[in-house]
Amino acid sequence: MNASGKKIAVVTGAGSGIGRSVALELAAAGWSLALAGRRAEPLQRTAEEAGGADVLCVPADVSVPGDVDGLYAAVRERFGRLDLLFNNAGTFGPGGVPVEELGYEDWRRVVDVNLTGAFLCAQGAFRMMKEQDPQGGRIINNGSISAHVPRPHSIAYTATKHAVTGLTKSLSLDGRRYGIACGQVDIGNAATDMTARMQSGILQADGSMAAEPVMSAADVARTIRHMAELPLDANVQFATIMATAMPYIGRG
Repeated sequence: MNASGKKIAVVTGAGSGIGRSVALELAAAGWSLALAGRRAEPLQRTAEEAGGADVLCVPADVSVPGDVDGLYAAVRERFGRLDLLFNNAGTFGPGGVPVEELGYEDWRRVVDVNLTGAFLCAQGAFRMMKEQDPQGGRIINNGSISAHVPRPHSIAYTATKHAVTGLTKSLSLDGRRYGIACGQVDIGNAATDMTARMQSGILQADGSMAAEPVMSAADVARTIRHMAELPLDANVQFATIMATAMPYIGRG
């Protein structure tokens, strides 16, 4: 906690979707927030929706090391410590592109954001949590149902989300001695701009097109808050939250 007694969280990808929902849930619970994202305007809208919460907006591209360094420098200057990183920023990349047609630059961008960006943000949080007094904190990585099973034509996204699971496990192991807990939430079909196409029809494993059920992003946010507010001697290592009737169990 900072001098005011509030816990401090960094939320990446906080300008929309899951990131915005989690930021608002934490703000309502009394957390102070550092909101990170590529564009200032969406971050400011999230901050405004957070009402009177103590919010710092930091425009940053998580795939750029200097931007990430600047994010944590701003957090250190404003709050003095860090209790939570919700490592959420990500991109699906070009949708529906077969593996043989996926361009190198498209592959690279997904890897840079989803994997390298997640690493850079986790590394920055780890350093801060290790050095602060009292020591420790929590990192929650946003995985995906695709960390378990792929969708058709999603090789870059799926590969990076499988890699995030390895990142989570390594951080969890390496953080033990410093009181740093790390867990992962795997989300399926939360209603956001990224999943809007699910409701109109999306390619299935058998080659058919089908609309898929979605769930409220607010339910994801409540799950993240529960994980975040556990004492550091307890950890949700992996949590899966999904639209009940979506094709996951027996996806194909």
